This record gives sequence, structure tokens and C-alpha cells, in this order.
Amino acid sequence: MADDIALSRRLLEQFLAVVREGHFGRAAERLGMSQPPLSQSIQRLERMLGVRLLERGPGGAKPTAAGEVFAADAQRLLDLQTAAVARVRRVAGGVEGDIRIGYVSLLSHLHLPAMLRTVAEELPGLRVQLHHGAAEAVADLVRTGALDLAFVRDPARLPAGLVSTVVATERIQAAVPETHRLATAGEIALAQLRDEDFAMPDPTALPVLAEQVHLACHRAGFTPRGLVLADDLSGLFSYVAAGLCVSLLPEGVQHFAADGVTLLALRGDAGLLDTTVQAIRRADADPTVTRLLEAVAGPRPRRT
Repeated sequence: MADDIALSRRLLEQFLAVVREGHFGRAAERLGMSQPPLSQSIQRLERMLGVRLLERGPGGAKPTAAGEVFAADAQRLLDLQTAAVARVRRVAGGVEGDIRIGYVSLLSHLHLPAMLRTVAEELPGLRVQLHHGAAEAVADLVRTGALDLAFVRDPARLPAGLVSTVVATERIQAAVPETHRLATAGEIALAQLRDEDFAMPDPTALPVLAEQVHLACHRAGFTPRGLVLADDLSGLFSYVAAGLCVSLLPEGVQHFAADGVTLLALRGDAGLLDTTVQAIRRADADPTVTRLLEAVAGPRPRRT
């Protein structure tokens, strides 16, 4: 029982410090302690688990295969503990405390600043901690409780126990290099791009957008000739900005800080294709998360 109690937050933090620094001396300095007690703590942890977690050598220390797995799990435990403490304090204190929010690329250029302004104005007691990652990764962090909320684009499949709220809707437009023959057209029929090379969304990372691109091109009477794949919108945007190809992207990418791309509205059925930004949360999220969403996702007129 004593060994079980010894598996404390402090002990996990000490082990992770050694893993990150790769050296007991540097880890001890970072933790504000001397090296001998730190070495004793890690030895006690290894005895408790019955496995060797670190390989020691003249050049420092590095995790064994078991140590690498334990380090990842230990970090998750610490993150969950921190999130649990933050949630219970929010519930006890109303709308004060920390809230952890995940987001995917490009949302930081448009929707995230608006959300942060809303929180500052309407929920000034909340301290927002941001975490960037791929959609699947941040969704999983919400599922486990390590994040309270995440903003993603068109989640295809939500893990069990999660719910979503649409906070913004954008039109899909044609993205062409600024030197393209159609760049000054303003509005085009998608069929005018039938002979172009396309930057295509990776169907694994962006399944909804990938399906929409294929559907729109099919309606326009052609199959897009995929030159390259990208697993996020910034990658698709970059290929177009380089002058290598065209793509179909949400209108919000116009706020991405880069030159070289012109967005063109699409005429006909293809122009009605939308993409959504959604906030995902656990079904049992605490009232603070719900209140934040009510402030952020209030009634908004449809963009035309």
C-alpha cells in the first residue's frame, strides 16, 4: 500500500523531467532539487513497477521501451488530473478558472480570435489554455477529458460520448494561383477547372472535404486530377500559393497570412457546398463549457 501511495504527481513529474532532459543533473536543476534524491525517487519508481524505465550511461539517461510507454501514460495522467481540478473549481466557483481548448490549423486565423474576444468580454473569469493539433487528436483529448472543448472543421465521426455544435458555416470556393488565367474572373463554373491539376484533401485526415471536392467535381462533369494530397488546409493552400495547382477550399482561408492565392466563387450547385466549424465537447461537460458555447455559438446570420 505504501508503494501505491508513493505513485504521486510529484514522482511522475520527476520521472518525466529526467525523460525530457535526458540527464539526471539537468532534471534535478529543473526541478529545484539535488541529484541524489532524484535518483533515489526514480529507483523507487522502478522497484514499484518492477521494470527498468531508464538506461543510465556516462552521457545521461534515456527511456527504455517500457519507459517510453510509461512516460506517455504518465503525461496523460497528469493532464487529466489538471483538467479534473480545473473543472471542479469552475463548477464550484461559477465561471472562474481554467478551460482547455483544442483547435486545428487555420481556425486560429479567423474563428479562434473571435472566440477569445467573446470569452474576454462575457466570461472574464475564465483563463483559456490553447492546444493545437490534428482533428482526430484533439477530439480524442476531449473524449478522455484532457481538453474541455475543441474547434474542428466538419468532424466526420465523433468518438462515443462527444457532441458537437456548429459555430460557423463557410462556402467552398475555388482556390487558384494569383497568376492563373481565371484569377480575375471573380466567379466561375467549376467545370472551367476540369483540365487543371488539383491539390486534394487527404481522405483520412479531411474526409468530409475530400468527399465534397469529389462530389462537386462529379456534378460539374469531371473527375479531379489529383496532383498532390495534403492533410490540412494550410497544406492545400500552400500548394496553390506555389502556383502548382488549384484546389477547393473554405472561403475562410482568405484570412491565411500568405500571398499568391485567389479565391473564386462557384456558380451553380457546386457553389452551394458548405463547410462547417464545429465545437465538440463531452456529453457530460460542465456548465462552464456550455455557457462558453452559448456565448460563442449564438445566433449568427448566414454568410452570403
